[in-house]
Amino acid sequence: MPNRDSTQTRYPVLDMVLNSIADWVNNYRYTVGSGGGLGRCDRDEVAQIANDIGISPGELQELSSKGPGSADLVQKMLLALGVDPKALTDKDPLVMRDLQRLCTTCGDKGRCSHELADGTAKEHFHEFCPNAFTLDSLFAGRDKTAAH
Repeated sequence: MPNRDSTQTRYPVLDMVLNSIADWVNNYRYTVGSGGGLGRCDRDEVAQIANDIGISPGELQELSSKGPGSADLVQKMLLALGVDPKALTDKDPLVMRDLQRLCTTCGDKGRCSHELADGTAKEHFHEFCPNAFTLDSLFAGRDKTAAH
């Protein structure tokens, strides 16, 4: 009896379309079903969570509404700039959290994705990235350490 998996024809375009639809459904369920992640929390709980992480309740609501993966581009940007995201998280988690926060609310994700895909992000990130100042500060500290 032949193995069904080995004789099954693959349709990469169809797989991509179905995966995109599944991702959209999951994001829709996440946003609608849980109120962007905080839907089951009352106002006092939201205020407490916001206080615990040092932001306003409104900012927490905004960040939460963006959904999972909304700060993924900062990881890619760090790699493009020669910074190890894991090492930065381990060394300075507050800086990494601030980078993620700004990335989550950034309005230039399309350009960022395009620059990263083209390999030009390192040359142009100052033109669009809200994290440019912080990233420059990281490089200044790294350059001073490397000089000694």
